[in-house]
Amino acid sequence: MTTHYDHAQVQEFWQYVWERDDVYALPDDADDPTYVLGMFPYTSGTLHMGHVRNYAITDAYARYRRMRGDDVLHPMGWDAFGLPAENAAFERKTDPRSWTEACIRRMREELETMGFGYDWSREITTCEPDYYRWNQWFFKRLYEEGLVEYEAASVNWCPDCETVLAAAQVEEREIERSETAETASGGAASRDVERVCWRCETPVTRRELDQWFFTITDYAEELHEGLDDLEGWPEGVREIQRNWIGRQEGARITFEVDQPHADGADRPVDVFTTRPDTVYGATYLAVSPGHDLARELAETDDDVGAYVETAREADPDEIGFAGVETEATATHPLTGEELPVYVAGYVLDDVGTGAVMGVPAHNERDHGFALEHDLPIERVIASKDATVEVDLESGAYTGEGIVEHSGDYSGLESETARKRLLEEVGEIEEDVTYRLRDWLISRQRYWGTPIPVVHCDDCGHVLVPDEELPVELPEFVRTTGNPLAEHDSFRETECPDCGGPARRETDTMDTFVDSSWYFLRFLSPGLEDAPFDTEVADDWLPVDVYVGGEEHAILHLLYTRFFTKALADLDLLSVREPIRELKSQGTVLYDGEKMSSSKGNVVAPREYGAETTRLFVLSAAHPEQDFEWTANNVRGAYDLQQDLYGMAADFVEEGQTRVERKPHDEYIAREIDRTIAAVTDEYERFRFHRAATEIRELARLLRRYREYETVHGEIYRRGLLTLAALIAPMAPHLGEECWNKLRGEGLAVEADWPEPTHGVDDYRRERRLVETTLADVRDIVDTAAIEDPERIDLVVAREWTYDALAVVAEAVDDTIDGADTGRLVERVLESDLEVDVDRETVAPFVADVVERGDHTELEGVLEPTAEREILERSAWLVTDEFDADVTVRRASDDDDLAATARPGKPGIHIR
Repeated sequence: MTTHYDHAQVQEFWQYVWERDDVYALPDDADDPTYVLGMFPYTSGTLHMGHVRNYAITDAYARYRRMRGDDVLHPMGWDAFGLPAENAAFERKTDPRSWTEACIRRMREELETMGFGYDWSREITTCEPDYYRWNQWFFKRLYEEGLVEYEAASVNWCPDCETVLAAAQVEEREIERSETAETASGGAASRDVERVCWRCETPVTRRELDQWFFTITDYAEELHEGLDDLEGWPEGVREIQRNWIGRQEGARITFEVDQPHADGADRPVDVFTTRPDTVYGATYLAVSPGHDLARELAETDDDVGAYVETAREADPDEIGFAGVETEATATHPLTGEELPVYVAGYVLDDVGTGAVMGVPAHNERDHGFALEHDLPIERVIASKDATVEVDLESGAYTGEGIVEHSGDYSGLESETARKRLLEEVGEIEEDVTYRLRDWLISRQRYWGTPIPVVHCDDCGHVLVPDEELPVELPEFVRTTGNPLAEHDSFRETECPDCGGPARRETDTMDTFVDSSWYFLRFLSPGLEDAPFDTEVADDWLPVDVYVGGEEHAILHLLYTRFFTKALADLDLLSVREPIRELKSQGTVLYDGEKMSSSKGNVVAPREYGAETTRLFVLSAAHPEQDFEWTANNVRGAYDLQQDLYGMAADFVEEGQTRVERKPHDEYIAREIDRTIAAVTDEYERFRFHRAATEIRELARLLRRYREYETVHGEIYRRGLLTLAALIAPMAPHLGEECWNKLRGEGLAVEADWPEPTHGVDDYRRERRLVETTLADVRDIVDTAAIEDPERIDLVVAREWTYDALAVVAEAVDDTIDGADTGRLVERVLESDLEVDVDRETVAPFVADVVERGDHTELEGVLEPTAEREILERSAWLVTDEFDADVTVRRASDDDDLAATARPGKPGIHIR
């Protein structure tokens, strides 16, 4: 074949045709369309391979569903707000809007060049006022529902980005431990963890600031429980969310605390523990630096005040076991003993209640603190194994065991003691806590949604009225820190309630607010009086397939689930989960590392062409797996395109065919059907790499068929049209060009998905029979060193053996040991075989079946008539490979090959 497929030459034409015919637009009267969505891109400036892989997956599946007859919603938009755009604009001495709009133009052009089939009439851009006005509207509705709080908090601060970070936006990075630290730990090589900004990797510090929060913790239980129902989500993503939500069952224990300088009665302090059975081992009470008790004590105790101030600004991972003893004392709820009270940095504000009962003997962190402050270590749990010795000076014993030194509960097993304590002690109650913290949405930056609040000295926090939304961003002011705080005309305003002077909120919203509901705006992007059409949303949601990286399991997907549930409680939605099926894409690697501009290992899509790039990223591996980008493997995708196009072009140009049908034509017709069934199954399961392999194998077979002799015109053309249709979702320009050359009806993108002309329920069995038979012939030829086979006989097993095999398999599955061949022979002889056979004939067959294990592969065996027909139709493959005459016949009792023929394994004789 000399015909060359030039993708660049055809892509512009077919993209024009698709746009002219508006083939990707969703009909207005669509009823519950298939909603296929890729996580929309941040406007970074150019597409990278992560984008291409994500959108190649969604595009291939959307095209496939469209060819299956579905109405398909497949939109695209832009995650356009955010700190990186603001920083990039600052570096280029321009404003964020100009930079972002330029990035969108460039990325949109690249997406169109790649041939992705989006309904561009639904395009949304989150930095446009007609989008972010609804962020502000949602903020108000959530505020009215009690899901928004404004409070002082010790927050994560990125000094480089000059903004706060939500807990999920702080990443842990391993760093080498200092030489001094290694020496202190005995000289062993070790590593520490540093908390860094997710965007710029700058070490994070702590600050005390007034901030806005969405109270996602109100939905902690539902978010946790709902994960069990998300069967279409990868277990890895669900487990990440479970761990982040951090649901723990345990007990809340109340300690009464006496503050020497406080008036009135003792104040209660609750602690949470998963091990109430260790309560008698408590030797101190510790609260976090941010706990209310710590703040109260800091007002009258200078040492506590100094420590609280220092700890508040410090990285929690650097505090270690530092702490300060207070003048307060706590009363043990069971013994009445007075315990010292500490403010300790290792106790975290956002874990449990922010207070712990220190049980040094049975908690590693409590043990470390006790050693540091010379506190008592009292064992109250002993191992059930008397031979286990625990040195409490070197470490805590954290296992289950037998309770001791615990009053009436001594001698009980840990679990029993926990149950009785919960039942009998009023100060101990069952409780559940969560690691999940409220979503901090305040950002001290310009390029985001302004928070619709004004601060009035007389009225307090006042929400901007709906009719004044959106609160639009003013002109960009170049400054360090928060430009909005420096913009007088924006900041100074009037109070909507009293009309007096007020200050507009200068924080903007976290950009994950934008992406928490964007899938809803795609449903009705032009709607002016609501964020989305609730009736349409109820009909079309949840999203059927959502594709993106697993790294968004918390930052995006958890927030999206929260938003959906909150909107449902506002009667804006009827669904409570936004996504039915989630596909997590793997990473594209280069030289073993993730492609990254910072590493200088990025391959731009244009380097290899849109079609080759798309086909390669889909055929290289399962969508969830990482894969290595190599030029040699890319070549395989390029060659497949050339082969398919060349076959179609040569057929059209030469056109030499015949009309009479032969047995091997029937084999080709059946193999086309088998390929359709296999590829359909692979598309349904998102295994595009296997679909590409099936397409490649059919192309190879058709090429071999054409070289064998003059092809049957109807069958061969159907095979080529099938290839064009099957490849079209992955390589749409190629599929369209081949379809057009072969005079397929209409456009390939709108064509019906191919359907088998015959039943192909057994296509895997049929293929296995042909493949194993060919492999056996090759093995005999090689083993016997037959240089020039003249005749090859394939003998199908006697019919009674198929029934006997089924009897043996059933008997072994039921009651009979496979090694008991005598009983198996009896079972076969007692069965209703179609022919009479004696014990001498049956016994060696059964023994051979058991020895070979054939009875365990019964599902791979066809009926004898079907087996013979398939071998007859595929015999040309043997003839073509070995240039020998081939006969296929059924074995008879006096046939020499009858003894070697087995169901699914014909006897073979080569002359």
